Amino acid sequence: DHHVDYGSGSELQDRVAFVQSDPSQYDASISLANVQESDTGTYQCRVKKNTIAVHEVIVTVQEKPAAPQCWFEGELVEGSSVLLRCYSR
Repeated sequence: DHHVDYGSGSELQDRVAFVQSDPSQYDASISLANVQESDTGTYQCRVKKNTIAVHEVIVTVQEKPAAPQCWFEGELVEGSSVLLRCYSR
């Protein structure tokens, strides 16, 4: 029907659009801009030409990792061993 149903919330309204300007030309792909953790969920594509075809996609958005903390263990002496460690939440 050439439209996107945003469901119960309108937080997607400004961030979802068809990839092609005319989805009736056999490409009803959508683009989701500025993805957020709250966008995690089940998305459904329903295409109606002569019959109705429905496909569901589960999208899981994970949190961006924090900047890593890095340090070394051991003596910085030529010929000796050093252990480099990094950690990120």
